[in-house]
Amino acid sequence: MRAQPRPPARPAPWGDAGLVSGEAVELDVRAARIGSRVLALLLDVLAQAALMLVLSMSVGVALLNLPEGLVDGALAGGLATVGLIVVLVGYPVLCERFNHGRTLGKMAVGLRVVSADGAPVAARQSLIRALVGVAVEWPGLVLPLLSWVAGVTVMVTDRRGRRLGDLVAGTLVVHTRTATAWRPVPTAVPALAGWAGTVDLSRLDDGLALAARQYLARVHQLAEPARGQLGRGLWTEVSAVIAPPPPPGMPESVYLAAVLGERHRRARYRLGLGRSAAATLWPELVSGPPGATSRPGPVRPAAPDLALVAAPAVPAQAAPALRPAVVPAMRDDAPSTVDSHT
Repeated sequence: MRAQPRPPARPAPWGDAGLVSGEAVELDVRAARIGSRVLALLLDVLAQAALMLVLSMSVGVALLNLPEGLVDGALAGGLATVGLIVVLVGYPVLCERFNHGRTLGKMAVGLRVVSADGAPVAARQSLIRALVGVAVEWPGLVLPLLSWVAGVTVMVTDRRGRRLGDLVAGTLVVHTRTATAWRPVPTAVPALAGWAGTVDLSRLDDGLALAARQYLARVHQLAEPARGQLGRGLWTEVSAVIAPPPPPGMPESVYLAAVLGERHRRARYRLGLGRSAAATLWPELVSGPPGATSRPGPVRPAAPDLALVAAPAVPAQAAPALRPAVVPAMRDDAPSTVDSHT
């Protein structure tokens, strides 16, 4: 009996948080690990230190205005304890409650606290994870060194990077920003260079060109059949506004790359013409080293055989015609002023 061949292994998905929506669809969300969470914690510690400094200054000014008999060591100690509770517990709870599960540090790094089932974090959960964090993690009022080692061990060994406060409160920290790896779009396709040089791109708008560029930049992340359907749909829209049709036998992504490359080449050529005309009209705007010429020559296109396809070149002699002081040309049949005086 022959063993059945195993299907090819699929690449691991980017989202590893294990969150499932109410429609039983797995969400493509990545869990935050120890590196990003420590960075967010350092930013939160700076924010808490600034908040503690502001509270201390405000309470100090208020105590100085009170009568001397009302201020004693017990009052100062009680206010200090209340300030620590506000900074260490109230800061994360209020931020997560009113800022969609994000403190200032998490917002800067791109993290968010959610429930283990993907729902928004509740106030009770934020309070539990804050109390556990203050007691055994940071600053760790109960056995600081031992609790720090235990907290780091739990975060490293947990599959979703949760800390002790997350395990007790039933929460999870996830990334809110996708780690998209963009790839450059090819600027030219040699096999279609001759056809691309004859294509009329006047009806290709910026929105459709941007959609095609985004597809080519992310095509390596798409899987079939979605990749093929999206590519064919985009090429159908692009081919409807360009002419002539391309030679057969190429994939849709190659046609899109050739069109975008030619569009980019023509845009660069037009930009070069505009800069050349500006340098001709206003040479003082062109900066250069001493002794260098201030009137650079016109920019030539990269491909001479495709120059006629781009925007028509403006002759260098026509540029001075844009000056304010323009002398109209004299026709052959117009009366001559010199002859009339003679």
